[in-house]
Amino acid sequence: MVSPTIDLLKGEIPLEQESVVLPDDALTGLILVDIINGFCTVGAGNLAPRQPNSQISGMIKESERLARLFCEKKWPIMAFLDSHHPNKPEDPYPPHCIVGTDESNLVPGPQLLALRWIENEPNVTIRRKDCFDGYLGSTEADGSNVFVDWVKKNQIKSLLVVGICTDICVLDFVCSTLSARNLGFLTPLQDVVVYSRACATFDIPLHVAIDTKGALAHPQEFMHHVGLYMAKERGAKIASEVSFNAPKITAGT
Repeated sequence: MVSPTIDLLKGEIPLEQESVVLPDDALTGLILVDIINGFCTVGAGNLAPRQPNSQISGMIKESERLARLFCEKKWPIMAFLDSHHPNKPEDPYPPHCIVGTDESNLVPGPQLLALRWIENEPNVTIRRKDCFDGYLGSTEADGSNVFVDWVKKNQIKSLLVVGICTDICVLDFVCSTLSARNLGFLTPLQDVVVYSRACATFDIPLHVAIDTKGALAHPQEFMHHVGLYMAKERGAKIASEVSFNAPKITAGT
């Protein structure tokens, strides 16, 4: 994606972001969306990056930083992990993140680029999902919903959402959650905040898509902006920085 096109996009649909303060006296929950090998680790699968990607590595670093802060505060975290059964394809994408493979596990690795450690934290709920949308993917056979129950049990008033992909699984979850909040299904939830620095999407340039059967062009920076814009259009707050009545959390700090 060439810079003039991105500049044109941002000029046509400018995205105003804000500095969000999460108050200690109002319980906040952290949602980690699909920060797993199959989407984040180079060469890990059909939908994994083919080479190191700065937007994805930055997303992991910021998400890991937030997860540590939430664990220190003992605030609730829910991590969605894309996990598909082989006989249930997710068109238009090729097979990915199959149940039982390492593709569907949280990213390992060095400090600041790993999240697998959260599996042992008492404030963390892991939910494996077999669809784009973590809200729908939390539905049980009896009609109950693990995510809805988590919000109500913890009396969550604000959600901080991070992960991958900005314009697919993150956006789908945010849209469903905001609709459910508006219908009164998620009391006492009030705010849904998407932290732009801790979100990422994938990159398929046009020339690659043309030469790949069944592929759709997916310019990374373009679609990241569109995903954030659409989340705001649905009622989410888009944060360029987040603080907890304490020093701000920003990339590189």
